[in-house]
Amino acid sequence: MADSAEIPQARPPRKRMNYGEGREALLNAAVRVVARGGLRKLTYRAVAAEAGAAHGLVVHHFGSRDALVAAALAHSIRTSLRTSAVEPGTGDPADFSAGLSAMVTADPDIQAFQYELLLESRRRPELLPQIRELYDEYFEATERELARISSDGADRPLARLVFAALEGLVLHQLVFDEPEVTDAALEELRSLLRLRRAEGDGD
Repeated sequence: MADSAEIPQARPPRKRMNYGEGREALLNAAVRVVARGGLRKLTYRAVAAEAGAAHGLVVHHFGSRDALVAAALAHSIRTSLRTSAVEPGTGDPADFSAGLSAMVTADPDIQAFQYELLLESRRRPELLPQIRELYDEYFEATERELARISSDGADRPLARLVFAALEGLVLHQLVFDEPEVTDAALEELRSLLRLRRAEGDGD
């Protein structure tokens, strides 16, 4: 009888994922790969290994590396919009970006991924149109919520200014890991939004 140490151990079977679950798992894996190693580390094999999936599954879902990058960027932005409360829809300044610091603490990779792509677009201008299009989602969501907060509405320059403040706070929290600083700065921003609303109501 062969020694048990010589008997090859069978690999545990991979968990079979349905279409939607598999695609989302691969997108989350792509985000983590880029966040930790930059875009140069994004390969089908790296994503498959990170997701615990077969290499062919990445090819099946996305077809090309560029398609994977575009889908991962769209996924990261929509996830951020959903979890950061940039557009809670209430028009109450107290609710504006109420989940921002918690979002960064819970999933820093999804934010780091976006910064990696922004910087990469300086070296690869072909990325810029899709990044600009998808970032417009952030600007539009911010603009809509600011319009709800203030009766005199909001324009794109103001939305860009406010969003730039939010994005800077996210970047600082990623680097310094000080969510309490983020929260304090956000409360100052909300105070300014309350003043803006009061001025609009007083006209």
